[in-house]
Amino acid sequence: MDCKDRDPATPVDRHASAMHQPTLNPTSEMRRRAEDLALAKLAKLPLSLQAPSLEDTRQLMHELAVHQAELEMQNDELGRVQQALEASRARYFDLYDLAPVGYLTVSAEGLILEANLTAATLFGVSRSALVKRPISRFIVKTQQDVFYQCRRQLMATGEAQTCELQMLHSEGSALWVGLTATVSHETEGAPVLRVVLSDISSRKLLDQSLQESKLKLESALFLADKANLAKSEFLSNMSHELRSPLNAILGFTQLLESGTPAPTPSQHASLQQILSGGWYLLTLINEILDLVQVESGKLSLSMEPVSLSEKFSDCQAMIEPQAQKSGIGVSFAPFESACFVQADHTRLKQVIINLVSNAIKYNRAGGTVDVTCSIPAAGRIRIRVIDTGAGLPPDKLDQLFQPFNRLGQESGTQEGTGIGLVVCKRLVEMMNGEIGVQSRVGIGSEFWFDLNLAAPLPTGAQEQASGPLKATVQQKAAPRNLLNVEDNPPNTERVKPPIARRADLARAVAPEPK
Repeated sequence: MDCKDRDPATPVDRHASAMHQPTLNPTSEMRRRAEDLALAKLAKLPLSLQAPSLEDTRQLMHELAVHQAELEMQNDELGRVQQALEASRARYFDLYDLAPVGYLTVSAEGLILEANLTAATLFGVSRSALVKRPISRFIVKTQQDVFYQCRRQLMATGEAQTCELQMLHSEGSALWVGLTATVSHETEGAPVLRVVLSDISSRKLLDQSLQESKLKLESALFLADKANLAKSEFLSNMSHELRSPLNAILGFTQLLESGTPAPTPSQHASLQQILSGGWYLLTLINEILDLVQVESGKLSLSMEPVSLSEKFSDCQAMIEPQAQKSGIGVSFAPFESACFVQADHTRLKQVIINLVSNAIKYNRAGGTVDVTCSIPAAGRIRIRVIDTGAGLPPDKLDQLFQPFNRLGQESGTQEGTGIGLVVCKRLVEMMNGEIGVQSRVGIGSEFWFDLNLAAPLPTGAQEQASGPLKATVQQKAAPRNLLNVEDNPPNTERVKPPIARRADLARAVAPEPK
């Protein structure tokens, strides 16, 4: 077919005329553009293809029908995807709005771009009152520098920043919030801040309350320490003042007891009552002094290796008269080899004597007291004082180491102060040890304390430290001079008679300072 024989209304001409038709709506415009593209493609085909045969037309119709079916299936799938996206978007906005924290999107200039419902509720305003408003408007003026510093650090490092500051409620009150900010970039590239706000007013109030309580407690502790120090100084001074006349009472009572002529039986009984009461008061005063020194931190210890076998021998010799008088059998475990502990000589003996004395005092008639040792852990030794007394119930064990608490024994026949165990506990702890007790009613009690093992002293130093002092006594030596220095005249008179009985002593009294 020749080009001159073409129909005047060719596809190209129809395409040209269609381009001048007015656009009715987006759908019609899309339809028109699709037709124009189809006509343009058709115009480029050979003339033989522009007038297809019947078979070609049928094939083309089949392919179009298949393609249409595919498009309809894709359209259905796109519809389902769009519905899922809409549901997901709705859930996202529910979570965003109803989150337990406030969310703000803030521009680089500080304007609030978006806000969730929680943020609006936090400030007591509507979301429309937040959007397009500067965030600084809702920050307490004195706290704005905190936010600016946080934002400056965020923009410089790109890392999330956290701070705590006060923000304003619509009613004018201030609330504490914890603020976490991150930076993000919009599609245009402008940075925005993602701000998370959480109300921490309750925690801040609790912190303030705790701080005030802490200050009050520190003040109360300071006053208590001050009062305790005053009490310790008072007890220390009073104990010294009491001990001076008490020594005179005991001394002159002993002089009367040993005087010539000897006191009558009734006088002797009275003197024994004075001595018994005097020695008890002296023991009480000494224990109070020990307790005061320990509590005030004025007691100093000389820590060194101490031989337990020697200390057991010393304690056994000192405690034996009390045990025989009470009819109690006391046994100290022997040592197969030398055993040394890190302790203070005097205070270790004081602890052992006190525990054994209590075990004798509160034992039953004909009972026993066993002092043994064991190894509870490497480098430690446990000294145990086991008695066959009445034992203690669990509710009284917790009260054992309380000052002046005798656990109901105040009305008993045994004298005591309720201080000895407290002093023992403090002394053991000062020697880096630990003390405890186990007891069963009707069976007895076991008091124990642990100390650190120590290496023995060198042989020469050990003999020098613990060896007995030897003195050569000359039978016919000249009288020795004894200088008596005393600021209390009664005490000077007290030592006068015993010295007068010694022919080998010549007494000289230092004059009182003027």
